[in-house]
Formats: sequence, C-alpha cells, structure tokens
Amino acid sequence: MEVKTSLLDNMIGVGDMVLLEPLSEDSFIDNLRKRFDHNEIYTYIGSVVISINPYRSLPIYTPDKVEEYRNRNFYELSPHIYALADEAYRSLRDQDKDQCILITGESGAGKTEASKLVMSYVAAVCGKGQEVNKVKEQLLQSNPVLEAFGNAKTVRNDNSSRFGKYMDIEFDFKGDPLGGVISNYLLEKSRVVKQPRGERNFHVFYQLLSGASDDTLKKLKLERDFSKYNYLSLDSAAVNGLDDAANFRTVRNAMQIVGFMEDEMQSVLELVAAVLKLGNIEFKPESRCNGTDESRVKDKNDLKEMCELLGIEQSVLERAFSYRTVEAKMEKVSTTLNVSQAYYARDALAKNLYSRLFSWLVTRINESIKAQAKTRHKVMGVLDIYGFEIFEDNSFEQFIINYCNEKLQQIFIELTLREEQEEYVREGIEWTNIEYFNNAVICDLIENNQNGILAMLDEECLRPGTVTDETFLDKLNTVCAEHQHFESRLSKNSKFLTDHSLPHNCFRIQHYAGKVLYRVEGFMDKNNDLLYRDLSQAMYKANHSLIKQLFPEGNPAKVNLKRPPTAGFQFRASVGTFSFLMMLQTFPADSSSCGGIQSPRQKSLPHFHRLFWSVIKRVPGLMETEGERAGYAFRQTYEPCLERYKMLCKRTWPHWRGPAREGVEVLMTDLQVPPEEFSYGRSKIFIRNPRTLFFLEERRKQCLEDLATLIQKIYRGWKCRTHFLLLKQSQITVSAWYRRYAQQKKYKRIKSATTLVQSYTRGWQARKLLRELKYQKRCKEAVTTISAYWHGTQVRREYRKFFRANAGKKIYDFVIQRIVSRTRAPSLHVPIDRSWPSRPHLFLDDAHTELRRIFHLWRVSYPTQPVYEEKLEASEIFKDKKALYPSSVSQPFKGDYLEITKNPKYQKLNNVVEEKVLMADVVNKINRANGKGTARIFLLTKKNVVLADQKTGQVKASVPLPDLTSVSVSTQSDGFFALKLKEGTASAVKGDFLLSSEHLIEIITKLHRAGTTAADVEQLNIDISDEFLVQFKQDKVCVKFIQGAPKNGSGVSCKRKNNRLLEVSVPTTAATS
Repeated sequence: MEVKTSLLDNMIGVGDMVLLEPLSEDSFIDNLRKRFDHNEIYTYIGSVVISINPYRSLPIYTPDKVEEYRNRNFYELSPHIYALADEAYRSLRDQDKDQCILITGESGAGKTEASKLVMSYVAAVCGKGQEVNKVKEQLLQSNPVLEAFGNAKTVRNDNSSRFGKYMDIEFDFKGDPLGGVISNYLLEKSRVVKQPRGERNFHVFYQLLSGASDDTLKKLKLERDFSKYNYLSLDSAAVNGLDDAANFRTVRNAMQIVGFMEDEMQSVLELVAAVLKLGNIEFKPESRCNGTDESRVKDKNDLKEMCELLGIEQSVLERAFSYRTVEAKMEKVSTTLNVSQAYYARDALAKNLYSRLFSWLVTRINESIKAQAKTRHKVMGVLDIYGFEIFEDNSFEQFIINYCNEKLQQIFIELTLREEQEEYVREGIEWTNIEYFNNAVICDLIENNQNGILAMLDEECLRPGTVTDETFLDKLNTVCAEHQHFESRLSKNSKFLTDHSLPHNCFRIQHYAGKVLYRVEGFMDKNNDLLYRDLSQAMYKANHSLIKQLFPEGNPAKVNLKRPPTAGFQFRASVGTFSFLMMLQTFPADSSSCGGIQSPRQKSLPHFHRLFWSVIKRVPGLMETEGERAGYAFRQTYEPCLERYKMLCKRTWPHWRGPAREGVEVLMTDLQVPPEEFSYGRSKIFIRNPRTLFFLEERRKQCLEDLATLIQKIYRGWKCRTHFLLLKQSQITVSAWYRRYAQQKKYKRIKSATTLVQSYTRGWQARKLLRELKYQKRCKEAVTTISAYWHGTQVRREYRKFFRANAGKKIYDFVIQRIVSRTRAPSLHVPIDRSWPSRPHLFLDDAHTELRRIFHLWRVSYPTQPVYEEKLEASEIFKDKKALYPSSVSQPFKGDYLEITKNPKYQKLNNVVEEKVLMADVVNKINRANGKGTARIFLLTKKNVVLADQKTGQVKASVPLPDLTSVSVSTQSDGFFALKLKEGTASAVKGDFLLSSEHLIEIITKLHRAGTTAADVEQLNIDISDEFLVQFKQDKVCVKFIQGAPKNGSGVSCKRKNNRLLEVSVPTTAATS
C-alpha cells in the first residue's frame, strides 16, 4: 500500500511558515533556501502558496500526482499548487462557494505556468462526458491563443505575459465546467513598435513567419526573413527552447478547437501581416512653397501591399499619413505632418491595430467558451496579473504595472489583515492588534484625482501650449516634493540635491517592495496614445471584414469631437473595476493566493540571501506571517457549523431544539476539543489550528461512513425483502400457470383420444352408407342407359321422316368445313385476301373461276353485314336532316370505345351490367342550373341505358329501354341529344336527360336498332328540331339552338338564359362544315 507524504512527515525545513520558530528575516530566507536546494519549490504561509521558479522540469506534475492530491485536505500532504487548486475546487463543488485564486509575483516567477497548472488540475479532477470534455478542451486551448498574441520574450522570461488576465470558470451543481469568461487588462502595445535590447516582439509575429506555409506567406505578401521587418528585433529573434514553427501549428489547432472559423483565422493573420508591413513604411521630408515641412512615403510598395491586405484605397491611407484634420465645433482645419509626426502616426496606428485585434480575440474566445445554460453558476476565478518590475531602465509601462501591484497589495492587506482583525473585534474575540504597513498612501500618490501622478500626467497631456516630459517632471517636483514616498533631484526637498544615483530626468517612488527609479522620457507620448481621426476614418473605409469592427469611431456618421481618454486614465479605470475585486470583497474568506518568486538563475549562492530578500518583498502578503500565525485558520457561523457537524454528538443528532450557539458548545464539549483551539464569537465560531478542523472533518467522514453503512444495511434489508416477496409472488404465478398448462395438456390428450374413436366410428358408418349409395347409383345408371337407348331408337325413327328436308344444309356445312381443314383456303375474315387454291383439273377452269368470284362476294358481305346495316339505318334517320351526319359516314361504328370488358378500371361497372354492352362512351350530362356538363359513362345494352360516374364507376341512373319514348336532337353540327322518358315510370322521377357526345350519330342509331329488334319495346321516335322541350323534374325547359361566332377558340357552348330556357350556341363554321 502506498504511503502518502504528510506535511509533517519527512519534512525538509518547515512546510508552513506559520509554524516557523523563531520567525525572522534570516530564518524565513534560510527555510526557503533549504527547501529550494532539495527541489521543494512550494511552501505555505497559511492559505498562501509560495512558488520558487526552478527554471527546469521537475517530476511533480504527473497524473499520479494529480490523483495523490485529489480530495485531500489542504495541509494533509506536502505543499503543492495542486493542493491549493483542489481546496478551491472542493469548496466550490461541496460547499457551493465561489472561489478566486490570485497568482502574483515578479516577472519571470512562473505565474502563467501556475495558472495553467491550476486549470489543468481542475480539468483533470472534474467530471467526464462528451460535452464536458469539449468545454474543458476549449478552456485549456484558449491559453495558447492568448499566449501567442499577448506573450513575448523578455530579459527575465522567455514567455512573459505582457497583459493581465482574469478568467472566470463557471461550473454546474455537480462541479462540471460549463464555460468561462476572460477579462484582459493593459496589453503592452508599445512592444509592437519597439522592444528593449535582448527582448522580442509578441510571439505571433515570429510564429507566423516560421510556421506558415509558403502559400500562406505568399497570400499575406510576407517573407520568412525576420530582418525584412523593422518592428522585429534581430538580436534575440531566435530563442533556445522555443520552436516557433511548431507553436504556430499549435495555435492554429487551438483556434479551431476554440471555435474560430477558417475565414476568421485568415482575417486575423492578415491583420498581423498588415502590422509587419506597417512597420516598413518610411517617410521622407518635403518642403512646401509656404515654407512648411511635410512628409511623403519613400517606398510605396509596402504601403500598397498593406492596403491590398486590408482592402483600403492607397491614396486614402497615404493622405492620412501626410495630413491631420482637426475639428472644432463647425470648423475643420487640415495641417500637414512632418516626418516625426508621420512616424508617430504610423506607430500609433500599429499599436492600436494590434491592441484592438487582441481585444477582439478575447471577445471572440468569450463567445465560444461562455456558458450556454442560464441557471445560476458557481464561479472559480483565476487571476494572472503582472509581476512587480524593476529594470535598469524603467518607463511608463513599468510605472503602471507597479501601480497595479500596489493596488493588489492594498487589496491583499484589506482582505487578509485589516478585514480579519476587524472581524475579530466585531465578534468580541480577545485579540492583540498587529501593526502592518498600509500602502494606501502610495496608491494615493499615484491615483489621487487632484494631486496624483496619473492625474497630473493627464493634465499635462491636455494642457495647451508647449508640453514635454520635462514640464511634467517639473510639475511633479512642485506638487509631490514633500511626499515621503516621492524622490526627485529637482524637487524642493534638499536631501536629494546631492543624490547622484538619482538622474535629473528621473523620479523615484518608494513602493511597498522597494524603491524604483523611473525615467520620465516618453511618459507624455505613451500616455497620450493618440490615434489621429484621419487614420481611424481611413481604417473604417476598408473592405476588410474585421477592420470596420475594430475602428467604429471612424464612422463619419458618428464623429465624436471629444478627446479620447489617455492610457493612464483607461488603466486606472480598469484597475478600479476589476471583476476579481468585487468577488474578493464579496467572498473574502473564499480566496486563495499563489505567490511566485524568481529563482536565482545564473547567480552565485553567496548572493542568495540578499537577492531573495529583495524579491520576496515584491510578492504581496508574503511577510505578513505574524498575522496569519496569531489568527484563526477557520471561522463559520453557528448555524452551518452545527448543521455540518451535529452528527458527531448524540445530543445534537438528528435535531437540536435550542439556539445554534448552545448546540455548537455542546458539540465541542462532547468532542473534548481543547479550549485554546477555538473561540466563540457573537455569530461565529473561530478555530485556531487547521489540525482541529482536520479532526472534525475526519470524525465527520467516519460518521458519514457509519451512517452510509446503516443506510446500506437498511436498504439491503428492504431490497432483500422486496426481492423475496417478488420471488414468492413469482413462484405462485408460475405454479398457477404450470397447473393450468398441465390440465390443458391432459384435456387435449383426452379430447384427442375421444376424437380418434369418434372418427373411426364415423368412418365405419360412412363406408357402410357409401356402399349402399354406390349400389343405388349403379341401379339408376342402368335404368338411365336403357331409357336413353330406347328414346334414341324412337328419335331416329322420327328423324328419318325429315332427313331429306335438312340434309342439304348439313352437307354444305360439312363440305365447307372439310375444305377449310384439308385445303389451304383463303381467310374468311380478311376481305382483302385474294388468295384461292389452284384447280385440281383443267376442265374445271370455268367452275373454278365462278366459285372464286362467289366466295369473295360472300366473304365481304358475311362478317360486315351488321355494320352496313347500322350505317344504312343511320342514313335513313339523319341524311339531309342533321348537319353532323356527313362527317360520321367515314367513321366506323366501334361501339365499345372504353373497352369496358378489358379495362380493369371498369371491372366493378362491368360486373354490374349483366347484358352484352352495345355502346360504351363518355358523354356530358348537361346541368339545367348553369348549362355546364358533367362527365358520365354511357352504356347501352339490349335492355337498359346506364349512366355511371366516370371516376368511381358508380351507377348514377339505369333506364330500361321500354321507358324511353323519344330522342330529340338539333339539325346542326352539335352533339346534344335529349332522352325523353315515359311519364309515370320510376325512371322519370328526376326527369329527362340532356346529354352531349362526340358519337351522337352512332348512339342514336344503336338506340333505334335496339328498340326495333326488342319485342317488348315500342318504336323509338327520333325528333330532329332546333328547339324542343325537356322535362326536368316538375318543370319543362326549352332547349334552343342558335348559330354564333366561336368565343376564345371554344366550340359549342350552353348557357342558361332563364328558368325556362337553355340556349346552345353552335359556331357558324361548325354548323356549315
């Protein structure tokens, strides 16, 4: 079994400075040095973790280490940043408390790496799942993107963060990450245009030139050679241990994981390339005729390529570099820019373009990683802020960075010492006040709205007249001369007049971490950070998808004449509105700190003590150990304390009826906790030593295990009883079903035997009956045979009398049949077939010719005789009476136009009609209401006229032929006809039928023939007239036919004129045709 290392087991030095005896500067430094020499880089001061950067890899961040510190108490194992991250995560997950982790220290102390270690640990110990893993991956992959655009190599750090970052990671109630929000503060944008000796520009420039493909560089109009670009320092372009090409591929992959689209990544690279091109633009002076100097671009090739990348007209941007337009109320004044002003405008544009691109990247990442759920989230904040910087040459950037650290120190003091001591007083705890240095006076020196250094810097920048860095220093010497933390050789304070370590163009501030000398040169320009309006408007005119978003103030419709805020004012505002400050002030007891110290890299060991003491003082709160040791490690109000630990005492479990404080007192007394280990306040209990808290937590854990065992026991008993009852019920059900099955099987066996006996008995009876029936049948057949022979004999006797009268026809049919069957006779059904068998003998030539002629005449008349008869009858009825008749002569009468017997669509209708169909066609039934027709199927049999629906085949009307009295048609070329029914018949209830058909002649002819051939049908009258009456139910309507011109190309039309008249218009052409 693996034995975990405790804070006190095999400890090298003292793991927690609170336990250090005696506490002094020497013992403090010696303890840190001793632990550092044994690769123990982490040390506690209460809840603060000190980290000393070893500048080499140590095997203390493996997955095994993550599991080792998972769900362990803060002081249970050796000091480690994983312990701090685990404590914060468990407090957030288990106690529903928002957390904040402050990571601070000087430049190069490893703050960025510490923040990544915290995030990687939280990602490793939280939940799993497809969606959760996606969120974790996006949160982790946001770091490479921000590092590429916001980090750079400095003299102290190869990957120094040149911006402040605060990340809020949001979790759900289970402790799974939902998303996050990143806030950034003061990107060091001056690095874009100028880097100190031995330092580089931001990583992304070198990564792009080293790692991008040749095709990408060609599209961006770039070359791989760093020396081609003025904004890139060459003395430290290559850094040992940094693979810019591999890092570029990592950044591209990270941007894809975070959620950047391909066109967005291309737009970002185009802006980065534009910044490089912008640095290559150089200017030359030119003199105008009025004596003023102006600038012109030397080589316009870089300007042209930059304009092509951003989609800007070259002339617009070139003019913006040469002229400046100043607006005052209703006036505009355009002035020329000299060479130095043009270079200032170029650098200002480059700085603004890059810093706004960085802010857009942060916003775009926030859109991807923000939590989608709208429920309340638990938040863990990780603050990675600038470290305190003291260089040989300190300028405006170091001034505001150190100001940020002063504010951080002030907040730390407020929340750890002053707030804690005030709480002891409020709660009535006996407490000896501990004196500490409050750096509020230094913060006031810098940020005071009246006489603060930043306020005077803004005032100088806005003051009309000649304003320089020297005038600003003179003003500081006048206003701040008597301040105890301000030093200047030109001030009124005489003690600095002979201080040769203080140059004339510098001032010195006594910070909490020591004195820092600031060179005043460049303060005015860097604070102004002024981007001319002409450049903003030129950028807004770009066709690039991203540029318009970055320069909204360039919109001519939204011109703002107010001067933009200075860099110092913006930074002071951002510091004042830190989101992490609000969290810390709201949850002062739920914050953790991690202080970083830079190790003595390339320094000799004799200087270890002096060097460490100088850097330790720069880490906020590290030397306030006395307050941590004298105070209380844990405090909690009585109600939640009792609720959490009441299970440890039988008197308080499960319910305590009295006041919460009395319950806590009973609990602590029953647990026999030494009185010196805790104190009772007015509303809270204070526990001095973390070991007491560990003791309570361990007892609670054991009690929870006992309770869990009890619950498991009860649950298992209930589960077993339930399972037994279920088994019992199942056994009863199975038995019942089995008995039923057995009885059914027995019944079926008995039934089968009975059926078998019955079948044999019935078979014997049936065979006996069959023999009797067969005998009777043979008797009947014998009688029938005898009777048939007798009747045949009688019939033949009678037939002989009439044989001669019928013998001729029978012989003729027999001969014809034999001839057809034995000779190759011509077809009987093809009139045009002229073939005829050859004569057998020459003397039969005349008989052969005559027989051939007679046969062909007979063949023509025999099969087509009914057709000719119908045509002849149609001629008798309609010739010279109906204009439509001539066109029907050449048309054969087909009869069944619908092929009703073959078409499956009319199978149902064919089954209804029992007789042979003489005529089948589609007609239109005319509606008396509007004269419009409805398609109907018209069927004519030997006995009936049937009208059926064309779509469904349903019979709508069936009229027996005897019920028809007459048919009325017009003399013109229309197809209308009326079927008139006998009054009083069942068919005449709905009245006569007015129909229209394209085969009118054939329909009337077949109707007439059907009436003629039927024995029980009277002769059908055919009435041919242009005006006749039709009976519709109770009314008689006159149908009148007139000639008229065709309308819209249509033929015959029927219209209702009134209730008694239907008018059928027949086109003149149709009528005369």
